[in-house]
Amino acid sequence: MSGGTADLLIERIGAAGDGVAALDDGTPVFVAGALPGERVRARLLGRRGEGQAAVAEAILAPGPDRVAPPCPHFLDGCGGCALQHWADAPYAAWKRERVAAALERAGYARPAVAEPARTPPRARRRADFALRRAPDGSVAIGFHLRGSSAVLDLTDCCILDPRLFALLDPLRIALRSLNALRREGSAIVNLLDTGPDLLLRTDAPLTPADRAALAAFAQAQAIARIAHARGDAAPETAAQLGPATIRFAGVEVTPPPGAFLQASPQGEAAIVAAVLAGLPERLSARARIADLYAGVGTLTFPLAARARTVAFEGAAEALAALDAAARRSSSARVEAHRRDLARQPLLPAELAQFAAMVLDPPYAGAAAQVAQIARASHDARPARVIYVSCNPAALARDAAVLRRAGYALLAATPVDQFLWSAQIEAVAVFARSTTRGA
Repeated sequence: MSGGTADLLIERIGAAGDGVAALDDGTPVFVAGALPGERVRARLLGRRGEGQAAVAEAILAPGPDRVAPPCPHFLDGCGGCALQHWADAPYAAWKRERVAAALERAGYARPAVAEPARTPPRARRRADFALRRAPDGSVAIGFHLRGSSAVLDLTDCCILDPRLFALLDPLRIALRSLNALRREGSAIVNLLDTGPDLLLRTDAPLTPADRAALAAFAQAQAIARIAHARGDAAPETAAQLGPATIRFAGVEVTPPPGAFLQASPQGEAAIVAAVLAGLPERLSARARIADLYAGVGTLTFPLAARARTVAFEGAAEALAALDAAARRSSSARVEAHRRDLARQPLLPAELAQFAAMVLDPPYAGAAAQVAQIARASHDARPARVIYVSCNPAALARDAAVLRRAGYALLAATPVDQFLWSAQIEAVAVFARSTTRGA
């Protein structure tokens, strides 16, 4: 059923940040903008998985935890945030509970889950903006509206670092005359130690005039590097005025344009601290740590300060940046290897050399690698497995495999670096059983 309306009592918040209610026949309804305990009149939009998607047309009885959202764009339907209207205490408790519930589904009863490490407002250092040219030639820069491909042109943002937000107005002006942007594109901005680093993806090639305009924009806004790509093609440098670098544990890295970084410095610091705390207390001089899905070295270099670290990464550009940084550093005890861990996970014969294994997989998780850990003999399994999760569902699945292989859960730290979103990250520390039969 779609197009109709229903008066509903919201029971809980679902995994996507929507309020969840039930129709008379028990069908779940996911109501955007609704909170637990509220009675709403919802317009049904159609099937969504095993239930119905809906939007609240009226809040008939507001819940006790509804607050005024701090950003005016939230009420406009900006897709950058989902839960600004929820009071902080129940919001934080829900995020912690998502991690606890994932570990309980994996079979760990009453898991010890810490309070979430929180990223404050206006601290996000990475953003992927949508670009859309209007018929009058103006360019909108912002996030998509919730459930839509339309772009909301940002005039404020409560999650972005002000240094990134300050680029939007001058970027709109620069893009207006850019021939390479005909209808739509994207702008990925990372705030590095050397300042903003910009990757533009557009639907047409750069002209010589475009290159000159981007060089002038970089000069005016103190942007060390602007890269460009047409569609999904590999980026090329369009303008570079200086180095584009970031430091991890004191090691300077030049990431490729648009590289994945942790979303905030506070989130990165919390993840690094939880990973290091999860290492075995005593590591011998010959101990080795495996860093899987290493990216550009966010965790690799902090780990290398504790023991020799072997980094595995499938993306060639990211691995090249990590390897070059390690070779330049006289103190980095790092080996770097390119490896697609979904297709070619480390095998049981390779695992025995590592005292600890750190996995920071993408959203889909690390099913192939975790299966190899479980296949290994007791003595070949790493004594510690430290799993950095960005998806509670994948964490539940992979942690269940580790539990069946005899790993105990030592600690779990939620990391909320995507403020007011439904996303929650976590660092879970697992220890190998001391019993050989496990």
